[in-house]
Amino acid sequence: MIVNGCSIKNIVAGCKINDIYSREQMYKSFYGYIMGVMIRYITKQNDAEELVNDCFIRIFNNISSFENNGDEENYKKAFKGWIGTIASRIAIDHLRKDKKGFLTDELEKVDYQLETTFVQNRMEINEILALMEKLPQTHRLVFNLYEIEGFSHDEIAKILHIPSSSSRVFLTRAKNRLRVLYEQQFKVVS
Repeated sequence: MIVNGCSIKNIVAGCKINDIYSREQMYKSFYGYIMGVMIRYITKQNDAEELVNDCFIRIFNNISSFENNGDEENYKKAFKGWIGTIASRIAIDHLRKDKKGFLTDELEKVDYQLETTFVQNRMEINEILALMEKLPQTHRLVFNLYEIEGFSHDEIAKILHIPSSSSRVFLTRAKNRLRVLYEQQFKVVS
């Protein structure tokens, strides 16, 4: 990835020495990516924007800990993974502060039956995000971590301080609820 003549490696190297131009390039290059991560977790636009800025502060404060000796493409992938993890953790921390006990209040709710209906039409990302916003907060959180971020149930359990079996339950409920929401919105007959 080349931004205004600078490779991502050079931008990261510049940020490590507190170069203002490199920080500006970093912000411009990854703002959209980090905002994309945030809006999967945080439904309020103002909160998401504030958390993106918090994320950049944490990135700049901890950039010296990022190391990767791969070629430019692998370096970019590793860096995006690193900042994506920071962004998702900041979002999770915000959700924890925003609502105490948000992980326990949904376990007792109605169990959705597991069905295997496959979505054959390709949905637009905005449609998917709109459906995800209708999920209960914990379901959306686990769905994001597992399906989008690629965390295992054991990793999710450690991050959220819940049993891994609860992570599986939340994921199943999220998928089933998304399926129901999809069928309602697009009048799909299963």
